[in-house]
Amino acid sequence: MATVVVPFRGTDPKQRLALGDEARRALAEAMLADVLAAARPVGRLVVVAPPATRLPVDVAGVPDPHRGQGAAVHAGLEAAIAAGGPAPYLVVNADLPCATSRDLLALAGAVPDHGLALVAAADGTTNALAFSDAGVFEPVYGPGSAGRFAALGPATLLDAPNLIDDVDTLDDLARLAGRLGEHTRRVLDSLDLPSAA
Repeated sequence: MATVVVPFRGTDPKQRLALGDEARRALAEAMLADVLAAARPVGRLVVVAPPATRLPVDVAGVPDPHRGQGAAVHAGLEAAIAAGGPAPYLVVNADLPCATSRDLLALAGAVPDHGLALVAAADGTTNALAFSDAGVFEPVYGPGSAGRFAALGPATLLDAPNLIDDVDTLDDLARLAGRLGEHTRRVLDSLDLPSAA
């Protein structure tokens, strides 16, 4: 067992998706649902989100402190530890709709003693992390964050395409169409977008 923390920006999410507010929100929530479906077999689930976010009953909700991703992850980790959530602690972004349980189990299994495992996005930011101990985490998100996370301790860089590929634009959705999780695919189909079908 492990603990999976997912920071979710539920207020005005995914602003680079060229869609109306309602469609962007529906896609963001669908991607979160796919990440949670992948994480469920891995361990306890904690989502850091605005209080109005609807979450499944088996997911612990933690109010987003609205001070950026680092603060959100800190809040999630603190809540997980207070509730007795076991290590390793995974931090998985909510915009990874191709993620599978196998990917997350591989990430958890790659954590070295007193260190971390990570998956870098194509742009050098960080999409997923796993820590042997929550004390290893430091809020070093932003451009080039994968290198900064890797410098926090013994680190394993995992090559996991389903975790490397995040979604920011409609082009991302089109490129990943064959691997999207069922929730994201269903919402995308309902939007009937030729450029992302």
